[in-house]
Amino acid sequence: MQQRLRVTTTNAFAARWLVPRLPGWRRAHPEIVLEVIGTDAVIDLAAGNADLAIRYAFAPPPGFTTTELLRDRFWPVASPKLLAPGNPICRPFDLAQYPFIHASWTDTDRHAPTWQRWLTMAQGIDAEVSVVVAADGLTFSEELHAIDAVIAGQGIGLFSEVLVAPELASGVLVKLLELALPGLGFYLAHAPDHPRQATINAFTAWIIRSVQ
Repeated sequence: MQQRLRVTTTNAFAARWLVPRLPGWRRAHPEIVLEVIGTDAVIDLAAGNADLAIRYAFAPPPGFTTTELLRDRFWPVASPKLLAPGNPICRPFDLAQYPFIHASWTDTDRHAPTWQRWLTMAQGIDAEVSVVVAADGLTFSEELHAIDAVIAGQGIGLFSEVLVAPELASGVLVKLLELALPGLGFYLAHAPDHPRQATINAFTAWIIRSVQ
């Protein structure tokens, strides 16, 4: 008899990390039918709207059994085709010659990985940096669209090394400076004593192997 498992996570993590690895899941567990709920809304696990969540947060979500899978950092990156010959980026001040690409984050999240936070941090090593330079550019409500814009050479982005790892490895994107903003954690979370605990354990074991 086939089992079912409903996993919810953010749109960006689903598209850029989880989906490319699902063939490995299906080979390992053909007996489990997986439903991936990609949404940036927080699905109510306690109400049974999903069995398992991969939450992106500063700390483990309270009230659940959790496992930290990954913790990321945010790097300034760009497509090599954007970078002008003869104008190397040697320090944070040099970024101002390019458009800034923004992904929207909740205003109340003090840990949000924004350009404003990165530039404020960069002022510690480059006193000429101004946070104001990031005010212009393009802003996307969906992080995936911001990543696509930077890959297309439309500007510079501040992105999770987890989400753009393939592009960094292939050279489609390059890090502009060796200064990273601390990111958040990806936490596997489920209700304690879940009735599908054996199925959850199978997915947990598989995804832990996948991040190693």
